[in-house]
Amino acid sequence: MDISTTMNSADKARTQMQVDLLNKTIDPGRQSKQELDKDDFLKILLTQLTHQDPSEPMKDKEFIAQMAQFSTLEQMTNMASSFTQLSGVMASSKAMNTLGHEVEIIRGDQVIRGTVEAVSGREFPQVLVNGTYYDVDEIEKVMRQEDMNI
Repeated sequence: MDISTTMNSADKARTQMQVDLLNKTIDPGRQSKQELDKDDFLKILLTQLTHQDPSEPMKDKEFIAQMAQFSTLEQMTNMASSFTQLSGVMASSKAMNTLGHEVEIIRGDQVIRGTVEAVSGREFPQVLVNGTYYDVDEIEKVMRQEDMNI
């Protein structure tokens, strides 16, 4: 009896459809990702190491290169997270510095002028001017108290 261990393209497609169908029944709300992240990269590397041919193990150079890629990906992810946190801190600081100052806010063709009465939020702070909250990024001009008396 001859048993073939390779699948033709029709069998591969049929198997993939069955796997996709099974995955959807396990977690129906799950959306497929279009981008790979560091967890996906690690899963691929572990799968590759698990299924490698013992008579021809992965060469040291290839393994080191893949680990370097993983390390780089992880550092880039950490750096992006740090930049997001830094951006939030800077926006919050900017909002706090306007507290009690006269500001001009541009919204479309409308110019709103008033004193910042309160600040709310952390990552995306808003300022309270004339009883309405505005995003801190909408502030076009901040004036000192001396400038208002001229």
